[in-house]
Amino acid sequence: MQEGGLNVAFHRLDIVDHASIEAFSDWIKETYGGLDILINNAGVSFNVGTENSMENAETVIQTNYIGTKNMTKAMIPLMRTSHYGARIVSVTSRLGRLHGKKNRITNVSLRQQLEDVDSLTEEVIDNVMKIFLEQVKDGTWESGGWPQVFTDYSVSKVAVNAYTRLMARILEDRPEGHKIYINCYCPGWVKTVMTGWAGHISPEDAADTAVWLALLPDQFVSGKFFTERREISF
Repeated sequence: MQEGGLNVAFHRLDIVDHASIEAFSDWIKETYGGLDILINNAGVSFNVGTENSMENAETVIQTNYIGTKNMTKAMIPLMRTSHYGARIVSVTSRLGRLHGKKNRITNVSLRQQLEDVDSLTEEVIDNVMKIFLEQVKDGTWESGGWPQVFTDYSVSKVAVNAYTRLMARILEDRPEGHKIYINCYCPGWVKTVMTGWAGHISPEDAADTAVWLALLPDQFVSGKFFTERREISF
């Protein structure tokens, strides 16, 4: 990358550790003064078949949703002013779609709470995650109307998708020059450790839509869900 004129700096970050997020935020502020783009890419998954455990479920929700949420909150005050607006892009998954054909939340009450963006709050999303973890703990999650494929991961991405829509609504009233546009996207079945290298999409191709969303110069979209550079439904 250096041969191509790019200078990449690394810094340790654990998004489930508040102290680590704070240290990273301080480093960004002291070193660069702020940032223009945030890509939320941290994520884990442990589900194999129908197996599940409280330990794994908590780790997935804490990392994929809570950590992403806390990281986003920490970075927003550091995002630079710009005519084009700062950008936040969260990596999510079609497995977290509310109206997916094969893998979705079938509990109508919970689904309605998450799809009504006008009444959606952080507390609503957090409470849905709390209900899920309680049902994993008492062993009733399989009959609770939760996604049946990669359950913990899918539920965590349901939350990230909902949080993206919530933050888009919260951020939309920022004045010109201080705009922040937030979107999420599904990279597809990527050939990485998480998929056991079984994916058919290269990491480079998977990153394409994230870069595209981060650099859109003249299309001020926010609160949307994308894959392969096209908008899809939540």
